[in-house]
Amino acid sequence: MEVTKALAALQPLYGKDNIEVVTVDGQRVRGIVKSMKTTQALTTPSVKIECAGGEIVKIPFPTIAEIKDHNLVTDSV
Repeated sequence: MEVTKALAALQPLYGKDNIEVVTVDGQRVRGIVKSMKTTQALTTPSVKIECAGGEIVKIPFPTIAEIKDHNLVTDSV
């Protein structure tokens, strides 16, 4: 996924839980979006996801194939 597209998709999900990121090699990481680094010199832009067990997984933007928001949207009537 292009860096700008990944950033645009992840920004509204920052701090939300139940977000799944699928990488081009098939890895699936689900948890809370904790950090997005896009401007540090000589580093690849990446997102950090905190998984259920407290593990932090760093995923470079160029390896992201898909971003899924598993939070349910409920309408109150």
